[in-house]
Parts: sequence; C-alpha cells; structure tokens
Amino acid sequence: MAEANNKIAVVTGAGTGVGRAASLALMSAGFTVVLAGRRIEKLEETSKLGEGIGKSLPVSADMADPGSIAALFARVMEVYGRLDVLFNNAGMGAPPVPFEDLTLAQWQAVVATNLTAPFLCTQHAFRIMKDQSPRGGRIINNGSISAHAPRPFSAAYTSTKHAITGLTKASNLDGRGYDIAVGQIDIGNAATPMTDRMVEGVLQPDGRKIPEPRMDAKAVGDAVAYMASLPLDANVLFMTVMASKMPFVGRG
Repeated sequence: MAEANNKIAVVTGAGTGVGRAASLALMSAGFTVVLAGRRIEKLEETSKLGEGIGKSLPVSADMADPGSIAALFARVMEVYGRLDVLFNNAGMGAPPVPFEDLTLAQWQAVVATNLTAPFLCTQHAFRIMKDQSPRGGRIINNGSISAHAPRPFSAAYTSTKHAITGLTKASNLDGRGYDIAVGQIDIGNAATPMTDRMVEGVLQPDGRKIPEPRMDAKAVGDAVAYMASLPLDANVLFMTVMASKMPFVGRG
C-alpha cells in the first residue's frame, strides 16, 4: 500500500470497534489520525495501541451536538491546517422493539447520530477540502448491510443507513468539482462490542433466534485504509465487507 505521506484523517467513533480498527489501519498506512468520539479514555486507548505504528490525536466530540462537531473540525485546522480523509463511522441503533412501539425520541436519537452527524461532518470536510492546497480529499461513509436489507425491529437504523447511501451518492456528485471523492463501506458482522449479542443469537425474519458468524474487525480497517489510500482520480463508490457465512444474501 502506498504511503500516505503524513496526510490527515479524521475518524469518528474511533474509540471502539470498526472505528478503532480503521484508525489503526490508517495509521499503519501513513496517515496522522484525529481520533474523535465521546469517551476520551477510549480514544486514548486507541492512540496508545497505535504507538509505534503511526501518529494520532484524540479529540473528544459528541456527534449528537452540532457545536461539538464544529469544534472538532476547527481543532483539525488549528493543529494541522488541512484534511485529507474523513471516515464517517460513528453510529448507533435503537432498542429492537416492535415498529409501532419505537418512540419518537428513540427515532430522533438514531437519526441525529447516524444521518445528521455525517451530513454535518461532510459539510465541514467540503469547506476545508475545496479551499486547501493541494485541493480535494476523500470521505468514506460507514453504511451497513442494513443499507441493503433490514433486520427485524430495526426501522430507525435501517432507514438511516439507506439514507447514508443517498448522502454518499449526492455528496460524491457535488464533490466532483472540488476533487472530493466520496465512497461507502457496508459492513456485515464485524466482531465489535456492537455485535457481541450475535454470539448468543439474534432474531431472524422467520422468528428464530440463532447465532451468527462474525469476522475480525481488522478486515474492515484494512478495507477502509485501502479506500483512503487511493489517488483522488480513483474511487471505491461502494464496498461490502462481511463475514463470509453470515445470513445476508436472501437473509439466510
């Protein structure tokens, strides 16, 4: 993989799971990674794991707070003066309750983190990338296999991940004039705290509850680093990385 020559990347939700795996892979590929997330202690753990691999900067940021998002990108410009890659990774789900029992507050919390935050982060990245020299950069959105096929009782999560696909396509088009490439990685069953429940068993569309295979999150991190390391005249628009034997194709 080509060296990134100390380019600057921002990863949201960098304290655990896919965000941590992607941050370490980007550091290994030569990026200086700004580790963003709510829990500074988790970000510092990621930073410590990256010691000897590459450079990082933990920055506490709440993706549900537009002011906190603005402060994150202001800090990036204050410290580094440019931005080459943004990985919109932070996300959450609502409790798996029957559709009609999902509360408005639960719905809005998922929309705020999974859709509004990537929209705002992408806006900040656009403003930076279009005006810097050399111009341009890359934005990678964390979609999900839920961007293709829902699980039972996942209306809020699935709706936002379908919406991320729309955001990816629209911002990719709008970024062309500024040399900003936008792509999406759809992940299925990476072994992270969010998927620990899959070991015991998760609800299937036919009503059964069965364990599902998972894969090492490093496979996802390496895929993000590959996407990030491409020259700006090439782009991975959509990539699916999944546990080989998980129920997805036909959901069975």
